[in-house]
Order: sequence, then structure tokens, then C-alpha cells
Amino acid sequence: MFKKLKTDTFNWIVIVGVILLIFEIIFHFGGAIIPAVFSAIFAYIGWKNFQHLWGKVLFGIFVIFFVFSILNLWAVRFLIVVAIILWLKDYSESKKRKDFEPNLPSDVIHQDKLVKIKPLFTNTFFDDVRTEDIAYQWRDVNIHGVFGDRVIDLSNTVLPNDTAIISIRHLIGNIEIYVPYEVEVSIHHSSVFGRAFIFNEEDRNLVNKSLLYQTENYDTTYPRVKIITSLFSGDIEVKRI
Repeated sequence: MFKKLKTDTFNWIVIVGVILLIFEIIFHFGGAIIPAVFSAIFAYIGWKNFQHLWGKVLFGIFVIFFVFSILNLWAVRFLIVVAIILWLKDYSESKKRKDFEPNLPSDVIHQDKLVKIKPLFTNTFFDDVRTEDIAYQWRDVNIHGVFGDRVIDLSNTVLPNDTAIISIRHLIGNIEIYVPYEVEVSIHHSSVFGRAFIFNEEDRNLVNKSLLYQTENYDTTYPRVKIITSLFSGDIEVKRI
């Protein structure tokens, strides 16, 4: 449904949603945003202590509060209405559209072959993600999440003889990346609240900042890994192993 939208149409939907969100913040003193933030924080506390009964209760209650708070946002209601309208429009057009088979010339040869590769991680909103403790085959990482820690240990895999990519976009939680000594590293990290511990460098007051480091021989030596991470609240640690 959304894949069929033109870029301009999608951009206008996003712009209207952002304007509604700004109006709610300005004229309703945050509206449902503040309850949603507090609900998310307490849900995260409950999830981190999920092994206890009080943690399960806390997580369940505040997840429900968080969902209702999100649904009370003008921007979210607008997006729901837009989604319903687009679905009805798409359903109506599908009823009118007849299935057809393209008539391709007999001499057309399809030479491009794609191989579907299973990602190293699957995206998860409310859980920790970590590499296996045994040897595993490397595949570039591109993941996002909401709550939980992300731990990647590169000592249990063989990196390609070029540039490996690790891209992590996360809301609340910590990121830990363990890099072998013979691997060159580039780190580009941004955070709203948090701390950074990158090899021998420390930044304990990482408030709405971005950091960019790379090892001395990164531009000329292989293997190497490029790390791109962003956090709303949490710490990042990159260290040798």
C-alpha cells in the first residue's frame, strides 16, 4: 500500500504529521507525548526486571498506557486515517484491475540472478540482541530497535577482506561492540543522552552530540569495520578483544 505512494505524496503526509505533532506540543503542552515518554521509561524498567513478578506487572501496565498515549496523538490519528483511506483506495483499484501476463519477446534473456541472504539479526523492539558465542558467518548489520542492549562480538567470525558495515539505530539501551586487534575501525556515533567509551577515549557527557573516530591505518589497511550508530538514550562501548 505505502510502497505505491509517490515520493511527493509520502513527503506531504510526513510533513502534515510533523506539523500536527508540533501543534500538540505547543498548544497542548505536550499533549499525550509526556505520558507516552513516562510510560515508555517505566515499561523499560519493568522489562529489565522481567524475571520478577513486579517487573512483569510494571511492564504490562505501562505498555498498555504507552499504546493508548500514542493513539491519543493527533499525528498518529492522522496517520491511521490516511492508512485507512489508502487501503480503501487500493482495495477499490484492485477490484477494477484485471490480472494480466506480460508478453515478453522470446529472445529476452534474464541474466540478473538474486540470492536472498538471511540477515545476521532480525529487528526487535523489546529485547536484547547479541551475536552467538560460537563461530558464525559474517553478514553486514543494519538493525533498529526501541528497548534493550545490542552486543556484537567480532572475535567469533571472519570479516571480509574489505569493509564490514555495522549500522544500529536504537532508542533506549546500550551498544557494545568487541573488535579484534588486527581489525581497523571507524566509528560514527550520535546520541541525545548517554556516554561513549571508545578504546582509550571517553565522553561521559554525550548530550545531543556526534562523535567520529577512526584508527590510524583505517584508510589503507584491511580488514576494517565501519560502525554507524545512533541512540536516543544509552551508552556505547567499543573495545578490543
